[in-house]
Amino acid sequence: LPMDLGALGATAVTISGHKVGGPFGTGALILDPTASVTPVLHGGGQEREVRSGTLDAPGIAGLAVAVEHAVEHQAMHAADISAMRDALISGILQRIPEAVVNGALGQQRLPANVHVTFPGCEGDLLLMLLDAAGVDCSTGSACTAGIPEPSHVLLALGVDEAAARGSLRFSLGRTSTQADIDAVLQALPAAVDRASRAGSPSVRS
Repeated sequence: LPMDLGALGATAVTISGHKVGGPFGTGALILDPTASVTPVLHGGGQEREVRSGTLDAPGIAGLAVAVEHAVEHQAMHAADISAMRDALISGILQRIPEAVVNGALGQQRLPANVHVTFPGCEGDLLLMLLDAAGVDCSTGSACTAGIPEPSHVLLALGVDEAAARGSLRFSLGRTSTQADIDAVLQALPAAVDRASRAGSPSVRS
């Protein structure tokens, strides 16, 4: 998505390299020069004393190329991935009418994001069933992987705990294809049916 940093009015903006197709372990920090920050690494005082140490020049060059490519193809990529996102959402609702899509639809939704609650299902069980069918998805962010708790974001939005536990996120990317969408839609109904019949342990308790 286009982002006007000036209009954003943020003190700091961070970019993870791998999120825009760059090398893992690279990133950028855009910091208001008047901001007072505490350095994570101390030493030679590089980067205005925010981050001392020798910089990864090849990684930085790779990140620069990735950002340039991402911006150049931004509009076309957003349109393509939005179309696949909408096809996935539509297909899920057609096959599983009781499913609830979380968040806004259309232009107000991130192009690559599909987040759905499957009432009566436990997200971790759905995750395992879909993984066995070759579908990669998530019950939350990578930061919370392995934590058996419902999404704190959904809870803050007013979603009850049982519904939050039955939610999955499908993320699309540059390598995603219509065949991937079809594979998800083929595997999902059976997984939801099995998870629903198994019941939700959190609800029973």
